[in-house]
Amino acid sequence: MTAFKTLDDVDVAGKRVLVRVDLNVPMDGDRVTDDTRLRAIQPTLNELSQKGAKTILLAHFGRPKGKRDESQSLRPVVAALEKTLIQDVGFAEDCVGEAAAAAVARMTPGDVLLLENVRFHAGEETNDPAFAAELAKLGDIYVNDAFSAAHRAHASTEGLARLLPAYAGRSMQAELDALSKALGSPERPVVAVVGGAKVSTKLDLLGNLVAKVDYLVIGGGMANTFLAAQGIDVGKSLCERDLLDTAREIEAKAKAAGCTIVLPADGRLAREFKAEAANRVAAVTEVAADEMILDIGPAGAEGVAKVLEQAKTLVWNGPFGAFELTPFDEGTVAVAQKAAALTVEGRLLSVAGGGDTVAALNHAGVAGDFTYVSTAGGAFLEWLEGKELPGVAALSATN
Repeated sequence: MTAFKTLDDVDVAGKRVLVRVDLNVPMDGDRVTDDTRLRAIQPTLNELSQKGAKTILLAHFGRPKGKRDESQSLRPVVAALEKTLIQDVGFAEDCVGEAAAAAVARMTPGDVLLLENVRFHAGEETNDPAFAAELAKLGDIYVNDAFSAAHRAHASTEGLARLLPAYAGRSMQAELDALSKALGSPERPVVAVVGGAKVSTKLDLLGNLVAKVDYLVIGGGMANTFLAAQGIDVGKSLCERDLLDTAREIEAKAKAAGCTIVLPADGRLAREFKAEAANRVAAVTEVAADEMILDIGPAGAEGVAKVLEQAKTLVWNGPFGAFELTPFDEGTVAVAQKAAALTVEGRLLSVAGGGDTVAALNHAGVAGDFTYVSTAGGAFLEWLEGKELPGVAALSATN
């Protein structure tokens, strides 16, 4: 991964530091219902305050389409941010112009100020140089601590990094370090677990991974498409029959690259997609015409556990089944617990990411035991796909 500067490389005392953060948090009215993203940026913001910086936060919220929309204001996030940081947080009614400039001018070292939603301006999403220049007037230094927005070439994630001295915040630094260890220069053997519903959403991902990993474990609805490509009848299971040739191409690519594809040997089958539906465990070759595979079975989970036993590095994106419904969570939970145990023993470096994956690991009670769990969805996926992330590339370009 290209070199980038961190907060260790700069003296921030008395400086106006523009920090791009991710405050796109779930809300119920004016109340933040999940503060995960706030806790992720806490180390960076507390460090800047303690070192005497004037910390100015840039963030987006929702999709206001370049116009002011009070229902998507960042003002309600202030209270939750104050609670997380244990300090007062100011708020400016705009992110550029007189309101922002006046609020910044009033700041003293150690203060934290949140600017209004950058997406209230059309120039944010078009990466308009004039809008980026307006933002740049407010700061002396730029820090990006929003990996989850790094796949977007927007004014506050990419344009601004080219106008001011740019650094990675602690959350961004941890993410990039973890990702570099997982796929940049990993210890082998490397295992990738890729689950989820559809092959079609992860074609680029699968194509990139077969060239980089030693074992590709395919789970969830995606596995059914690969099984069907081998001539196995998967009954009523979710299956993209128009992609059977694609699945065979990926298998051929994997073989040529020396990557072993691991598919489930058995599954937990049901006739209805609902919690506690009548179910049975059977080999994947024994699925009845009116049955669906809703989870990997115990033999399949054990097979994945054996692969993990010999691995040094694990990258995980996507569950093995309908983990939101009991008992179709058992396969995902069993594999997650195995990966966590190996990580705790120091035998495995484990990096996981994506919304469903984070939810599944939390459900299994092991998210805290993985080496690194990324809360970024699109950015994590694009990184796994081998794509350059504009927000990261801009940090590197400033060196």
